[in-house]
Amino acid sequence: MAALAVCITTTALADPPLTGAIFTTNSDCSGVDLNIYGDKHDVYLNGGPSHPGAASLPDGNYYVQVTDPSGACVLGTSVGAPDPTPFHVSNNGGSISCIQLCAVLVNGDGGCALNGVDPNCGYNDTTNPGGEYKVWVSNESSFTNNSTKTDNFKVKPSGSPPPTATLCVNKFYDANVNGIDDDNQEINGWQYQVFADDNLIIQAETYHCSVVDPGTYHVIESDPLESNWVHTTPTEVQITLVAGETKTADFGNVCLGFGNGRTLGFWSNRNGQNLETAADFTYLTGLCLRNASGGNQDFNGTLAQNKSALNSWLLSGTATNMAYMLSVQLTAMELNVRHNFVNGSAMVYAPCLLNYQPIQGLNSLGFISINDLMVAARAEICAHGSTPSGSQYRAYQECLKNALDDANNDKNFVQSSPCSFSFAPFTR
Repeated sequence: MAALAVCITTTALADPPLTGAIFTTNSDCSGVDLNIYGDKHDVYLNGGPSHPGAASLPDGNYYVQVTDPSGACVLGTSVGAPDPTPFHVSNNGGSISCIQLCAVLVNGDGGCALNGVDPNCGYNDTTNPGGEYKVWVSNESSFTNNSTKTDNFKVKPSGSPPPTATLCVNKFYDANVNGIDDDNQEINGWQYQVFADDNLIIQAETYHCSVVDPGTYHVIESDPLESNWVHTTPTEVQITLVAGETKTADFGNVCLGFGNGRTLGFWSNRNGQNLETAADFTYLTGLCLRNASGGNQDFNGTLAQNKSALNSWLLSGTATNMAYMLSVQLTAMELNVRHNFVNGSAMVYAPCLLNYQPIQGLNSLGFISINDLMVAARAEICAHGSTPSGSQYRAYQECLKNALDDANNDKNFVQSSPCSFSFAPFTR
């Protein structure tokens, strides 16, 4: 039976939220996330980051309790002890001192403990067959979810140290959207869960390395509340560890948003018209742009006439002929690039295109550059100028149109660095 003990934290959108982390350690406070101990008296509690950049607990005094892994059985608590809030966090963001759990807690009633009340330690023996415990720190004596941080640990009394392994979880920002951790940008505070083969559920936030029992673990990253985040790696990883081994579960994400696009409305109004040149209209005339009937939309008049024609054509776009709608969105993006609002090499997310491979420049995750997206759109409207309802080419054109529309409206550009994110509170 494999079990895991890791630092339990939440980055939660809650009221009130408790940020930061706690972890168990040894008597001299030199170990971080040791997690597996030979005796209950060896377990000390500390607070603060377990990795550079991770948040520590807010300043204050905290209640503490120890339960079984499910949280249903309170084995020991500081509520009712001489010092009900023995865990202190100072102004520098770290705990004033480590606390020995046996020394600061008073026993639960023993009714759900393995051996009843333990007279030698402030918390009783867990009934968990793997020797698993959960320590809770809270700014409320009720230990409600939103005001609580927890950490699992294991006690395995024996004559010699038990075999252990190390499980790490790495969250990286995938700026080049290739699914590989090669952009040197870590993301701290991203929620994940770990399921051991005895169904113990662990909830924590990255970055994190933990001492664990040898065994098999399922690591699952959470989805943020914000919808502009995209996973670039599988969201679940299975890892099997043997004694002495260290392995890492890597998770990549990227967020979408601003790319300095300009919409159809911009290029049809005075602001856009003031930028349009004769060279623009010569270029657009060579693109196989389509009108409602499927014919070519050319611009062969004077500059003033062409600006007026473009205005009318853009604003009259209709999906009765999808090639027309694709043409107007393509035109807006072509002008965006020609006038240096949008970088043609910028990447956008267009997962619907994966249904129509092969497409030049489209990667296996559904990301494509603006330049390659425009190449695909140009080729499609040249090949199929009339795509009314029932056309076999209509769905592909609609996918291209939507990708360009999102880009013109600054919705699907890959951002160079992480955006903000938040998560619903974990349910303990």
